[in-house]
Amino acid sequence: MPRVETPFGAIGFAEQGSGGVPIVFLHGVGSDKSVWKPQLEHFGRSRLAVAFDYPGYGDSAPAAAGMTRDDYAAAILAAMDGLGIGAAHVCGLSLGGVVAIAMHAAAPERCASLVIADSFAVHPDGRGIHQRGLEASTTIGMRALAEARAPLLLGAGASAELRDEVVETMARIDPAAFAIGLEAVWLADQRGRAAAIDVPTLVIVGAEDKVTPPNLSRQLADEVAGAEMHEIAGAGHLANIEKPHEFNRLVEAFVERVEARGGVNG
Repeated sequence: MPRVETPFGAIGFAEQGSGGVPIVFLHGVGSDKSVWKPQLEHFGRSRLAVAFDYPGYGDSAPAAAGMTRDDYAAAILAAMDGLGIGAAHVCGLSLGGVVAIAMHAAAPERCASLVIADSFAVHPDGRGIHQRGLEASTTIGMRALAEARAPLLLGAGASAELRDEVVETMARIDPAAFAIGLEAVWLADQRGRAAAIDVPTLVIVGAEDKVTPPNLSRQLADEVAGAEMHEIAGAGHLANIEKPHEFNRLVEAFVERVEARGGVNG
């Protein structure tokens, strides 16, 4: 897979399409850029669509010790620079939503809009989830953790094939990178940053999300002035791959509304 050089090392990415205002996709702590395949295929028909790996994930170079969510945000912005992307619609799921908020805080002019899926500004059990995930990844290992975690991540109607895909993706993650990602997402408190968001924002959540329940998305949407919120029936925490048609439809309609208002340039 292609990589782009940045001050944070090489960043892995996948892309489809060209032209238009680009859309950038940011994955969660237990996955990598491959989770966005249904979105790249859909949005790549009408514009440049790019999914990035964070440092330490997927095809990216290892993450430096002590990296933070703000470093992730800076790395993605640098990767966008390397690909010649100015402003983009930024769509992040879970940790990706946390990073998207951090990107807006660092460079709001680079965010044509935000789509924050199955995420939050602050999680009431964040410290507990962080500690349990860190302990499990260093004791039972990533594959066993993935096997235990998959049923919590997916809605009741998810297929066995999808479950296996989720397990395989998570099992590939280096435990050291996973530890950095855990801290970046679960210890986040970005309520102030969320309140300062001044670009069009769409909040999406799976109605069956047990990890970041819909009430956390409602709280986030309430923090962001003018934010829209939609629940996807039958989806759990990984709404974009559990219900890709519904997810893509919501994002596409939102992006089209944003661009119809004018003033958005990639």
